[in-house]
Amino acid sequence: MGPSHDSLRASVPLLQEKFEVTNLNMKSGMSLKIKGKIHDNVDRFNINLGQAKDKLNLHFNPRFKESTIVCNTLDGSRWGQEQRDSHMCFSPGAEVKFTVAFQGNEFKVTLPDGHTMTFPNRLGHSHLNYLSMDGLQISSFKLQ
Repeated sequence: MGPSHDSLRASVPLLQEKFEVTNLNMKSGMSLKIKGKIHDNVDRFNINLGQAKDKLNLHFNPRFKESTIVCNTLDGSRWGQEQRDSHMCFSPGAEVKFTVAFQGNEFKVTLPDGHTMTFPNRLGHSHLNYLSMDGLQISSFKLQ
C-alpha cells in the first residue's frame, strides 16, 4: 500500500502557501496595512484585492528580476493594461510594511520607503470582498 494522504500533505513545502480572505468587507475610504516577510526564494510576490480570484480590482505584483512593480486588473479571464513603476524597494527575504488605501476611484499604495503609487479602480466596485497574497509570510494585516 502507498503512503497515506497525511504523509503526502506533510511533505509539501509550506513556503508558497497563499493567504486568502473571501469576506474582507473593504469599502471606499478604508486602508489595509500589511506586515510580513517576503519569501527568500521568490522572484515576485503579489497582493490581489477585488470581488473574487477572477475579478481583481487591484493586482499588485513586484517583480524582482524585472526591477518593476506591475499593477493590473483582472475581469474574468481578461487582464487589463499593465501599469508599471520602476520604483523597486522590495527584495527577497526582506521584512516589509506597507499600506493599500482604497479611495473609491483609485488605490493608493504606500511602499515601505514612503513612496506612493496610485492605480485606478477600473472595475468601479465600491466594496471589495476578496484579498489574497502570495510569496509573503504575513505577520499581520489590519483593515481600518
